[in-house]
Amino acid sequence: MQLKRLLSLTRKAVDEYNMIEDGDKIAIGISGGKDSLTLLYALSGLRRFYPKHFELEAITVNMGFEGFDTSALSELCKSLNVHYTVIDTEIKQVVFDIRKEDNPCSLCAKMRKGAFNDKAKELGCNKEAYAHHKDDAIETSLMSLIYEGHYYCYAPVTYLDRMDITLIRPLLFVDECDVVGFKNLYSLPVVKNPCPADGFTKREYIKNLIKDLEKNTPGVRDRLFHAVKEYWDTKK
Repeated sequence: MQLKRLLSLTRKAVDEYNMIEDGDKIAIGISGGKDSLTLLYALSGLRRFYPKHFELEAITVNMGFEGFDTSALSELCKSLNVHYTVIDTEIKQVVFDIRKEDNPCSLCAKMRKGAFNDKAKELGCNKEAYAHHKDDAIETSLMSLIYEGHYYCYAPVTYLDRMDITLIRPLLFVDECDVVGFKNLYSLPVVKNPCPADGFTKREYIKNLIKDLEKNTPGVRDRLFHAVKEYWDTKK
């Protein structure tokens, strides 16, 4: 996927769901994965021509895994003229060494979000951008049906009253395969996730299930996303 296409899809989501207002300061969580780096490119590119002026802050939560190197991420942010902050934490020690969680993802996510939210507020951000793409939304809705028995998907825009901060998801119209293509085309400096639970989650199971459904029933993925978008539009 070319940058022009990425910017077009990002602007479509931003405009359709009124994600950005003039004067916003938006924090982007940079994990080092392909999704967050693509979002960084998308918003830094959009910032150059979008009619509403906004600022960006890139933040990485270092969970404390040995060998996690953020130097390439720092260089990328510098090249895109985005201020970059690394938060050093002891999340790995708490989750894996002290508590020895059998299902670590929930606690880990809660602690990472807490650290990210606190730093975003400290830096004066009123919004946070998450790198959820189209496939993430489809998977979330299916997980809700299978594991919780009701239909749900996070909203494109969510206000967190306790934190007084708004979450936006500008990549919701971008396919994961296009994110992969963008990563390869622009040689994004992806940092491998050092978490030992990576790739062994319920979400990974759902991702593979959708692939099987699409193989046996072509078009099911698009129909699932159509249902997600209808759900969003009824909540406007």
